[in-house]
This record gives sequence, C-alpha cells and structure tokens, in this order.
Amino acid sequence: MNRIKRRQNNNIVHQNKKQITNINRKKSNFENLANEIIYEIFEYIDTYDVYYIFFNLNKRFENLFLNSNLPLQINISTISKSKFEDYHQNIIIPNRHRIDILRLSNPFTVDIIFSPPRIILKFIQLKTLVLDNIDAKYLKNILNHSIHLTKLHSLTIHLIDFIKNSTDFYLQIFRLPKLKYCKIKLSTMDDLTLSTNIFSSIEHLVINTCFPYESFHNLLSYLPQLRYLSIDVIYDCYHKPIDFSPIVLKSLKYISLKLSSMNFNQFEQIVKNFFHYIEVLHITSSNDSEFLNAKRWEKLILSSMSNLRIFDINHSGLVGNNSSIYHDVINEFNSSFWILKQWFFKHQHSWEKGSDSGIFYSTNPYRRKDYRLYCQINKETCLNIQENNLNLVKHLLIGGKQIINNSINYFINVNELTIKDDFKISHHSISTILNQIISLKQLIKLNITHSNFSIEQLMKLLHFTPNLHTIKYFSIFFNGIDLTSIKKIDLSTKNQVKKLEIYHEGCTIEEFQIILNIFPQLEYFKIGMSQNEIEQFIPFLASKTYFKTHSLFFLCISQLRKRFIPELNRLIKSKNLHDDYLIKIVYCDLYLWW
Repeated sequence: MNRIKRRQNNNIVHQNKKQITNINRKKSNFENLANEIIYEIFEYIDTYDVYYIFFNLNKRFENLFLNSNLPLQINISTISKSKFEDYHQNIIIPNRHRIDILRLSNPFTVDIIFSPPRIILKFIQLKTLVLDNIDAKYLKNILNHSIHLTKLHSLTIHLIDFIKNSTDFYLQIFRLPKLKYCKIKLSTMDDLTLSTNIFSSIEHLVINTCFPYESFHNLLSYLPQLRYLSIDVIYDCYHKPIDFSPIVLKSLKYISLKLSSMNFNQFEQIVKNFFHYIEVLHITSSNDSEFLNAKRWEKLILSSMSNLRIFDINHSGLVGNNSSIYHDVINEFNSSFWILKQWFFKHQHSWEKGSDSGIFYSTNPYRRKDYRLYCQINKETCLNIQENNLNLVKHLLIGGKQIINNSINYFINVNELTIKDDFKISHHSISTILNQIISLKQLIKLNITHSNFSIEQLMKLLHFTPNLHTIKYFSIFFNGIDLTSIKKIDLSTKNQVKKLEIYHEGCTIEEFQIILNIFPQLEYFKIGMSQNEIEQFIPFLASKTYFKTHSLFFLCISQLRKRFIPELNRLIKSKNLHDDYLIKIVYCDLYLWW
C-alpha cells in the first residue's frame, strides 16, 4: 500500500515539475522576443494594463516601458486613488512628452495632473484630450495654455458644474489654433454673443447640451470651416421672431438637430439661411404637426437643400383628433418624390396617447443608434410594420402594453436598454419578454425609469445579464419594500456591475449596505441623500470599516441643499475625512475618492 502511495506521489511531483517547466519555457519564449515585437504587442493592450502586468516583472520590461519614444495613450476612468497615484508618479509624470491621447473621467484627476495648469505645456505630443465629468475650476487656465499645443486637434469636454458665461468658454475653445474635432457637454442658460475677428479651425462640432435657437447664427459665424454639426437640443426660450442674416458655408455637409419648443417656421428659416450645401440631414422634432407636411418638406428640399442625399426624420406628436387623419397625413410621404429619392418611413403609436398620435421616422435603413419601441398597432391602418434593417441600433427604449405580443423586430446589436415608465410588465417573466427583443447577454448599460420596477425584478434580470456594467435608476430604489424582507432575498447573484447611479433622494446606511451586497463589484456609486441621512452617513464614512472589504472607491452624494453645504464642510472637517478621502463639492454634489 505504501509503495502504491509512493508511486502516486512520485507521479504527482513529476507532473508538477513538467507543468512548471512548460510555464518557464513559455515565459522564456516570450522574454526572448525582440523589442520591436513586444512593442507591437503592447499596442493592442491598454497602457495601464501594460504597466500593471509588465512594469514590475523585471528590469528589461521596466526599461522597455520607460525608454521608448513611442506615443502613449492614457485612459483614466474608473480607478482607485491609490492605483492612480502610483500610475501618475511612475508613468504619467516621466512620460508627459510621449502622451498623444489623454482621457480623464474623474473630477479629481484633472486637478492633480494639471496642477498648476501650465503643466499641460509639457504634453508636447498631445493630439487628443478628453476631459469627462470634470468641474471648471482649472479649465479656463488649462484652455489658455492649450493654445500653445501645436498638435492638439481633438477636444472633448463634459462639465459637471454650471457655466455662467458660455461665451467666454466657447471663445477659449475657438481660439485653439489646430482644433478640428470638438465635443462639448455643459450646463448653462445664457446666449452665445458675437465677437469679431475670431474664426475657429473646427470642422466637426458636437454640442450635447441645450443650445439657444437665438444664438445659432452667432455660433456658425465662428466656424467657417465647419463640415459636421450635431446639437443634442436646440431650443427657443424667447419665442420672438428673429431675422437671421445668411452665411455661406460651402463645407457644411452634415447636420443633426433635435428641436425643442421650435416650430417648422423657425426651422425653415435656419435651412434657408445656412443649409444650402448640406448632404445629410438628421432632424428630431415634436408637437408641431407641420413637420409632417410632406409637400412643404418637398418644396423646402428642392429650393434650399438641393444636394441632400440622406433625409432622416424622427417626429413625435399629435395630428388631428383621430387615427384616420394621422394616417392620411403621413401617407403623403409615399408620393413619387420620396420614392425616387429612396427615402422611406415607418411609424408607431404611443399606447397612452392613442392612434391619433405617433412617432414617424425614416427607415430602410434605420440610421440612428437609439430606437423607441412602443408597438401599438392598428392592423387596419398600420401596415408594413416590419423593419428591414435595425443593425445600427445600440440603445433600445421600450414602453407600452403590447411589447410581448406585437414586437416583430429583433435588435441584434443593442447593448443599452431603457425600461420606460409606461412599459407594462405582464405575468410573463421580464427576462422572457426582453429576450424576444434583444440579447440580454450583450447588455452593458441598463436605464430604469419605471416607477414600479422592483428590486426582485432587477435581481432576476441580473441573472441573465452577465456583462452588465452600468445601471442608472431614475426612481425610488427601495420603493415600498420592507428592508427585512429584502434581506431574505438571495443577494448572491453574480454580476459585473461596476457603476450604479440612483437619481432619487433617499438612502439610509442600512440601504447603502444592502446595495453594496447586491453589487459586490461596484466601484462607482451615485445616490441622493437628505440632510439627516448625510449627517448619519459622515461618521459611517469616517469609520471606513465597510469599505475595507468592498470594491467601491468612488462615491457621489447628489442633490445637496445649498444652505446645508457650509454645515457639511464643518462636519467633514470635524470627522477628519480629508485624511482618508479626496473630497470635492461641485455645484450641489459631494464627491469622495479613496
């Protein structure tokens, strides 16, 4: 018997030695690769991952990383404070001159990397700069120094605080001498004023915020080389007639506008004054039924947009007071003019608003990344509902009562889902309903605006969404739920959710702990709290007992009352939170990073 055991043990030792030999041989083979080949391999890996995997492996790989002249692409999104400090000290500071792409998605990292702001002058190779979710504290000085960056051609800015003077902000950007691409998201309420002798080199401009209709002429006056313009919301706040003077923009070929509180007359004036050379038009409108006047569109296109190749409309609103009038109106888009142009259209009806209201949109192919699915069908009047090509759709918004019965389209490339408040959950499983429309395994983002979407339903859905990364919850998370009953629910669901935002005030310490149990991989958490809840929560943060065993390292407490902020600052100071956290109050939000 001992002989048999000895023989088995010898076999195990022999197998282990063989495995170690194979591992060492593979390691040796990789280390024997030429530097040029290793550099090519590094190009397929994120810079931080290269640093994390190889930098401390041995001296050769450390030297390969530090002594190279190859450009570096730095992407800092969700990363803990300690890891960032190490990365900043060992990689970013000594290699500023090599960085050609820099993406910062954290309100603290901009303060650290660009402190003082003139440090940006050391990034002599910088071509692309992305400042995402930042405050404007140092931005003015950063942009002033950026004028001297001769290679900077792409700029993306997403501000989390309020800008009082948008004109100064825009002019700083327009003065950047080599800028070709610019994407902006900010909160402001003032108009863009006109300043002479400033002309931007920007060719591609995306404004993902509300922009005043009254300032449209002034905006275009700064952009003589503009080719592509997209504005998320353009609105009319004064409702006064405006006589725009024409601007000839021969390079402007692509326009995408979402109109708010604007009628067709106002839009028509924009077209006649600025859009004579455009080839692609994406227009999103609502309410004014003149946007469904096919003959008026035909006249406007022939007279003012004769080069138009792609006409993409999405209009929602009411026409008349019955479904026959609505269908008579949209059927005018089946005339020979539209057929010869190969421009085709579909429509849906909102269940709550009835069949005299609907969403009318271009299709074949459907050219947008977002798609709203209501599926209210009148079989007598709503013909040819089946879509031919929905491959471009990445974000699906669903609502209505008849999704499971009437959805005849399948969205093969959707990775973001929004469940709207009018989505009626039947006796069928939520996963059964959704799997008939999309592949749940592909989802990485989930937005819930449904006021009665329970935690139990969310837990069930998490079982079928293994790649879900981000959840945004626009209602009360613990709506009418007894916390003692929640603790009986199986919270062991394996999920990869790293970012959670709950847009509703109210979260006790007990609820906070339950959320961390549901999402063990959570790194970023945004939640609203009342003054009393925050006063109880600060001592809990000071203890740091719970965070030692959890992945969370970034917390945003939103919707602070302005009058409470001085008291909050005193409370933070009294508990010495600055010893363990970086803390920032931006507008009405408290940010903590550790």
